[in-house]
Amino acid sequence: MTISDYASLLVDAGEYSGRDDVAHLFPRFLALAELKLNRVMRVAEMEKAASVPLAEGVGSLPADFLEARQVLAGDGRPLRALPLQELSGQGTSGCPAIGYAIVGSAIEVRPKSGADIRLTYYAKIPPLTAEAPSNWLTEKAPDVYLYALVEEIAVWERDAAKAGAAEALKRQAMAGLGLADERLRWGNAEIVIGGLTP
Repeated sequence: MTISDYASLLVDAGEYSGRDDVAHLFPRFLALAELKLNRVMRVAEMEKAASVPLAEGVGSLPADFLEARQVLAGDGRPLRALPLQELSGQGTSGCPAIGYAIVGSAIEVRPKSGADIRLTYYAKIPPLTAEAPSNWLTEKAPDVYLYALVEEIAVWERDAAKAGAAEALKRQAMAGLGLADERLRWGNAEIVIGGLTP
C-alpha cells in the first residue's frame, strides 16, 4: 500500500472515493473517522502508562484517556473499578471501599490519599494532521484509515451504498488489526485451568 502519511492518505482517499474535489473537507472527515475509531478500537499500540497525582483521592485523567486497563495504588496493589455509589460509601456492605471510579475527566480512588497512582490506559489515536503527518495507525494499518475516510466521504455525499461498502471494508481491516493484536499478546500463551483438577 502506498499510504505512509497525511498527504498520501488524502490522495488515496480521493481516488478510492472517486472525489478529488473534497480536499478542503479532509480535516473534518479525518476528525470524524478518528472519533469513530477511538470508540471501538483497543489494541496494544493504544496503551500508555502514566503516574496520576491525587489530592484527597481525586486525580485528573490524561487528556488522551479512553479507558482504564489497570490501576495500581502507590504501593503497587491493584485497584478494581467500583460503582460510584459503592466508592462514595453509600453501598450496603458497611466496609470502606478499596478501588476507583471514573467521574468525568477525573479518577476517584478510595481510600483517599495524596499518593500517586499508576494508570495503564488506552489512549486516543494521535490525531493525524499536516503538522503531524504520521502515527502508529498509518504505519501499522493504513487501510483502516483509508476505508474510514472513504466511509466519511460517502456519508457526506449521502450515498448509503458506498458508505455501507466502505464500512464493511473498514470493519474487515479492523478485524485483521484486532487478530494481529491478539496474536501479539497471546500467540505463545499456555492455557491454565484454575481450581482443582482430577
